[in-house]
Amino acid sequence: MTRGESTQTKIHYKGSDDDFLVFVEDVDQYKQWMKGDTSIPLAQFVSQGAQGTYDAAPKNVLYSEFGTDDDDEVIKKILKGGSMQTMEMPGRQGVTNESMSSMKTH
Repeated sequence: MTRGESTQTKIHYKGSDDDFLVFVEDVDQYKQWMKGDTSIPLAQFVSQGAQGTYDAAPKNVLYSEFGTDDDDEVIKKILKGGSMQTMEMPGRQGVTNESMSSMKTH
């Protein structure tokens, strides 16, 4: 795999007014959870970190869309009602270490 190359998987839920995303780190565990394996905790396969410009939705927006503002319940509804989207992230290219570059001028 090229340096920095990765695959990113997200679950997209089209709401009545907004779109909602949940990022999945382990697709195999997500699929097992979807088949009914409730022994797998969400934290095992759902990404907990910041994802660039994405922010958590305000509680009132969550309640309006999902009937609850409980984060775990909202995430479960998005995971069950959304569609999985996978993106291939290309590897980075270019000089990896300026001090070792053959293009360096003396």
